[in-house]
Amino acid sequence: MASRQRSRLRRTLLTALVAASVAVPTAGAARPAAVPAPAPAELGPLTRATAGELDARYAANRDAVRAAERAAADYGDRKRAAALRAMAGRDRNFLSFDGRDGGRSVEVVGDLARAEHIAVLVPGSGTALGSERFREGAVALQRRLGERAAVLAWLGYSTPATASAAAITPGRAEEAAPGLRDLVGKLRAAKPASRLTLLCHSYGSVVCAKAAPGLPVAGIVLYGSPGTGADSAADLRTTATVWAGRGKSDWIARVPHVRVPLPFGELGFGTDPSSPEFGARVFGAGDGGHSDYLVPGSVPLKQLASIVMGREPADA
Repeated sequence: MASRQRSRLRRTLLTALVAASVAVPTAGAARPAAVPAPAPAELGPLTRATAGELDARYAANRDAVRAAERAAADYGDRKRAAALRAMAGRDRNFLSFDGRDGGRSVEVVGDLARAEHIAVLVPGSGTALGSERFREGAVALQRRLGERAAVLAWLGYSTPATASAAAITPGRAEEAAPGLRDLVGKLRAAKPASRLTLLCHSYGSVVCAKAAPGLPVAGIVLYGSPGTGADSAADLRTTATVWAGRGKSDWIARVPHVRVPLPFGELGFGTDPSSPEFGARVFGAGDGGHSDYLVPGSVPLKQLASIVMGREPADA
């Protein structure tokens, strides 16, 4: 039975590889990484995250977003220019921004200077610079948490396309993990009394798993996860409480939870984090689908907010 399952998974993943090899070249001309952007100004290290220090960083990064917008407009990419124009609004605050190579950003929702609880959203495949859905989720979570909490929407890596070989291999996550560790280290130094929690969606759970060993956070939440590349929560080598949840209509449940070694690497991410074998604390995530975890008023949004605040989810 196990042999047949591995064979079936191998065929499924190889089919995905073939599809990706066809799709990627035809889409290459429109890839965001091709749109030029100037290098952002060098900013000093984040020290105490006071209101004055943060306001100066926000202003500098707003200027960097506007410069990237002008470059995108000159390049002729109206869609990207419009997205960057929205990001440069006075109601948007970025702890960091770099428009090059597709773009990287850390957006702050809420008052980071006063925050006692900080959630870092780590997105999965298909999330791009200026993604409205990603920002809307951060806004919805921060509103649920209240004024003494801040949410950081961390787009610190080149996320894989959903239907691509990169989405079923750990390479992008391995590249992303040092950046996530760096952000957490800076937050811990600047806000030593604040409670930090990583909220890791879909492929973002692979990123969090790669960054997890020794990371100074209170919780690591894996939701809508295809697996992490680890066999168990203990293998993440973290003192943080590891949580897992999956909506009842999330298609990710149909992904085979095994790892298959191939000559060029490994495909798949192993044990289902929501399974008893993994050993995470499981929370109920409602009836929603893969993109519904941060929908205002939803069960998973309420549960995630409880975990960020250090409270027990209703049905943990």
